[in-house]
Amino acid sequence: MKAMILAAGRGERMRPLTDHTPKPLLLVGGKPLIVWHIERLAKAGFKEILINHAHLGSQIESMLKDGSAWGVNIQYSPEASALETAGGIANALPLLGRDPFLVVNGDVFTEIDFAHLALNPQYLAHLVMVDNPPQHPQGDFALIGDRLMVDGVSKLTFSGVGVYHPDLFVTVKPGEAAKLAPLLKEAMNKGLVTGQYYQGLWHDIGTPERLDALDKQLS
Repeated sequence: MKAMILAAGRGERMRPLTDHTPKPLLLVGGKPLIVWHIERLAKAGFKEILINHAHLGSQIESMLKDGSAWGVNIQYSPEASALETAGGIANALPLLGRDPFLVVNGDVFTEIDFAHLALNPQYLAHLVMVDNPPQHPQGDFALIGDRLMVDGVSKLTFSGVGVYHPDLFVTVKPGEAAKLAPLLKEAMNKGLVTGQYYQGLWHDIGTPERLDALDKQLS
């Protein structure tokens, strides 16, 4: 299975840190955030990694190169302007192929074991859910058994880690900006999305304050 790291966001909430450095290259615990993902993907057995980028994307390619430093092969999917999550994934489908693939948000920090994530053939997506952080108390989706629902009494937060079938993005035109949530909700309403609950280490690195707090935790 191939893996994709989403790294095209502008990082507006991280300014001024992201004015001259793309968010995935911000240092935490002594190394760029995206390198933590690459190391964990390599440890989990992933050999083929795709990274999309837009804002200051050339810096990402210059630092990571072909991935051989980590024993992986990295390909890139440049975007003239950020295409949102679903748009970025759809734009990269020619490189991802026709089999299910793993996607990791570039601005989260987690110890989720990527090696044990999979998608059952009859479904379109499998999402890892976590407890709602203080900045997102309302959650995203309800996990009932192993099915994810749009509505429910108790919602969890989508971790930004999921396995997708290419067919989830069939309605998104290449080069078109598109959000992921509407596609997931449509698939959930058809009973085509599964999920699992993860209670381990997970942080959404959305602000300089959260980045600093994690950096101190890791130092």
